[in-house]
Amino acid sequence: MTDALTAPDGSVRTPSGRRAPDWVILVIACVAQFMVVLDVSIVNVALPSIGRDLHYSPTGLQWVVNAYVLTFAGFLLLGGRAADLFGRRRVYLFGLGLFTIASLVGGLAQDSAWLTTARAVQGIGGAFLSPATLTIIVTTFSGPRMAKALGTWAAVAGAGGAAGSILGGVLTAELSWRWVLFVNIPIGAAVTVAAVLYLTEAKRGERDENSPRLDVGGAITVTAGLGALIYAIVGTDTHAWGSTYTVSILAVAAVLLAIFAVIQLRVAHTPLVPFRLFRSRSVTGANIVMFLVGAAFFSMWYFLSLYLQNVLGYGALKTGMAFLPMALCIIIGAQASSRLLPRLGVRPLLAVGTLLMSGGFAWFSQIADNSHYWDHVFGPGCIVSLSIGVLFTPLASAATSGVHYTEAGLASGVLNTARQMGGSVGLAVLATIAIDRTRGLLGAAHGTSTAAALTSGYGRAFTLDALLGLCAFAAAFIVPSLGPRRSAESPAESPAGQVGGAAVAGGDGALPAFDPASTAGTIRPEPA
Repeated sequence: MTDALTAPDGSVRTPSGRRAPDWVILVIACVAQFMVVLDVSIVNVALPSIGRDLHYSPTGLQWVVNAYVLTFAGFLLLGGRAADLFGRRRVYLFGLGLFTIASLVGGLAQDSAWLTTARAVQGIGGAFLSPATLTIIVTTFSGPRMAKALGTWAAVAGAGGAAGSILGGVLTAELSWRWVLFVNIPIGAAVTVAAVLYLTEAKRGERDENSPRLDVGGAITVTAGLGALIYAIVGTDTHAWGSTYTVSILAVAAVLLAIFAVIQLRVAHTPLVPFRLFRSRSVTGANIVMFLVGAAFFSMWYFLSLYLQNVLGYGALKTGMAFLPMALCIIIGAQASSRLLPRLGVRPLLAVGTLLMSGGFAWFSQIADNSHYWDHVFGPGCIVSLSIGVLFTPLASAATSGVHYTEAGLASGVLNTARQMGGSVGLAVLATIAIDRTRGLLGAAHGTSTAAALTSGYGRAFTLDALLGLCAFAAAFIVPSLGPRRSAESPAESPAGQVGGAAVAGGDGALPAFDPASTAGTIRPEPA
């Protein structure tokens, strides 16, 4: 129930009496979600230009991606809680304002530390904004209208990820890399005005000692702990693994992550990540697979962008267009998977998807400095992208199978966090290994060319991605054999207030996976 007035046609009126059509509320939610997802991928094509202008080191360049992803993942579930406790409108405007201002500051960056900090703040803004967009939808729409709205929200989110590389290429080629950040400013300003005029606050019940509370300590310690871990890994290009410097930072990371565990188990009234969820083999297996998949998939866009521009000599626009077939394959894979899940069940799709991913990366590992796009990029890129689309739906289904429906949204949010964390840690490890390989070849006596050395480093990373795919295949067997009937229960069979893969009651404010497939009937009551 909201404090808005509902017209006979189902539209919403603001307290001042202005009529807010459904499409306005939907646009307010979807455009903001589009921005959040877009900024994960839009910077990839601009990375070479950013590295040159702001003098990033080869290993430091990954922080343009990782600073955003890490804070986004660390604060994502906290943002969901905040939307429930403080209201969808307040949190939406806070997240949108922080995100937009950080985009402006990042676009004006004069050095690497400046941009990295701005990207980290962007991630925090996105972590508060994204769950609020879902809360807006599920507290505004109901019945069939909600199902359609959720489908639109998920499709727009998926489009944001697909459009990022293309839009990034256009903006970088025609204007400057700074516009991959500046583009958020007019969009953010317009949506802010619309939200102030039309978005109403939802009424919240009286809080008592049993009401959910923000686990700020958990969010800060897990983000800082993983950040320290990644910083230590990246630093091994200049400090050996056994050096005092590296060991000290790893010790700090271990202490912070241990404090996070204590907070979750002993201190937090409402833990950010309730460890009891992982008593379920299905939840544990799905999150392990998603972590490994995220680790491999995030690095693909990073290394391909560098390979196409630094080795094959592509411009930013051509690089963005080169990613278009891969973006389409993700959509095709997701749609096919959502249709096959009711017939095959979870485990077969997980097995096929992870093996496809491993095979695609094994093909990628054969790239050379004289390779061609159609021979060694298009084919494996489409295979890996198709596999990612295939995996999204069964992973969402497995992650919520056997979880009580009151925590299904939280379980889905944990899965999404596992993907982001896996991507951040995986990119740090693989980028460091690739740079180490490149430097080793350039320092050798046989005079390897720069292009060949770079390509060998990327190939080494892709080989490890293929191994991650095999590990994900093995981890898929942790998931119990969920038959077709249990893994694809229809939304109509879900408890009241649950639609598809999203917890619509808003009790946890958790965010489902960003992909269109994540809304395909994945939530069900806990089996008797």
